[in-house]
Amino acid sequence: MSSKCVSPVSPDRETSAPDPLPDIAASAATHASALDWVGMEDITLPLYLTGQPVIARASAGVSLDDAGARGIHMSRLYGALRQLESRELDVARLCGVLEAFLASHDGLSSVAEVRLAGELPLERPALVSAAAGWKRYPFRIAARSESGAVSLELEVQVGYSSTCPCSAALARQAIQEQFDRDFTRSAVDAATVREWLGRAEGIVATPHSQRSEATVTVGLDPLVSRLPLPDLIDRVEQALGTALQTAVKRIDEKAFALANGRNLMFCEDAVRRLDSTLRPEYSARGYRIQVRHRESLHAHDAVARVVRLPSAER
Repeated sequence: MSSKCVSPVSPDRETSAPDPLPDIAASAATHASALDWVGMEDITLPLYLTGQPVIARASAGVSLDDAGARGIHMSRLYGALRQLESRELDVARLCGVLEAFLASHDGLSSVAEVRLAGELPLERPALVSAAAGWKRYPFRIAARSESGAVSLELEVQVGYSSTCPCSAALARQAIQEQFDRDFTRSAVDAATVREWLGRAEGIVATPHSQRSEATVTVGLDPLVSRLPLPDLIDRVEQALGTALQTAVKRIDEKAFALANGRNLMFCEDAVRRLDSTLRPEYSARGYRIQVRHRESLHAHDAVARVVRLPSAER
């Protein structure tokens, strides 16, 4: 007769349900007070913008209105945020996430917020030739729901070249002075002048330009169907006239030099151009503009800002 070894188990242990996992967040707070925002930051989130894949960094949070509650349920926020995962980002989905945040914290929270940041890749053509290449445009999107009202902000950073008007005037003066030194005592014809202009000894000075950046933040109507990110980028680049290039041929480089010569601008000029461009469409919801010229003459940056409040706050 064979036998087998069986571990002794008590009848009660065999039929009873497992103990529930403890929910420490549901316990009472040791120091009771309401909190403005509790949540998570720097969450990796793959999504799509204008059909392009983007690896975004997300922050998600809610207010903690119940002063006696120990904490919020962060896992519920994380789960709701995944509604955006690997999908085209639009306003409706953002609003749906905010609603899910508040529904999962009923009685605890009255404010919900989502922030997304990343870089949108866009293919951009060269100025003249058939060349093209990809550029990255850093962006931020902020969505907030409070007392049933949703607010949206869209921010984008655009790089451009800026040529200093002062250095351009000084360069022209230096060339004139060199011309006087070379030709004061002799008659000169057009062919001689043309040949002189092509020599380094003639063009003794050139204006200085610098890589610059414009950061534009606009308020959006929560009823818009899509995020106008490419349109906003195009508006900024067209207003400035000297957007940074990708792949170029010599003919494009020449066109870029011409554009810089025709678009001399201090940081004050650049921010005023953008202000004029954005005012017709975005003044109702308000906007902010900052331009930064990373000086090639100085060891510091030149910066200008303008803030236009929403119509209701004026």
